[in-house]
Amino acid sequence: MRGEITHHFGGGVYAKEAAIPAGSILVQHRHTFDHLSILAAGTVEVLVDGERSELTGPACLTIKANKHHGVKALTDVVWFCVHATDCADADLVDDVLIAEPDAPVMAGLMEAMQ
Repeated sequence: MRGEITHHFGGGVYAKEAAIPAGSILVQHRHTFDHLSILAAGTVEVLVDGERSELTGPACLTIKANKHHGVKALTDVVWFCVHATDCADADLVDDVLIAEPDAPVMAGLMEAMQ
């Protein structure tokens, strides 16, 4: 199940806002650059390259380049991913920002998120 996504663009910065219902998982993925993630409200379990942590918002963390990461909502949450990019097209921005996954790593991490 996926929550509502809202796109915010301005001044070379993109923020993807996700309203995630409790029990839902944001798909594991990775980027070739560091970026910020902001938990505005709620509690999540974050998995970054197999390392699990729990956060309650408000909280901000840096996801390092090439780290597979995903989020499981333990409560209803509002989550932002913040990226520096010149792309301002909601239909193309994921193609620009998300790197090709390492399939074996992804499979193991998705299983761990369940």
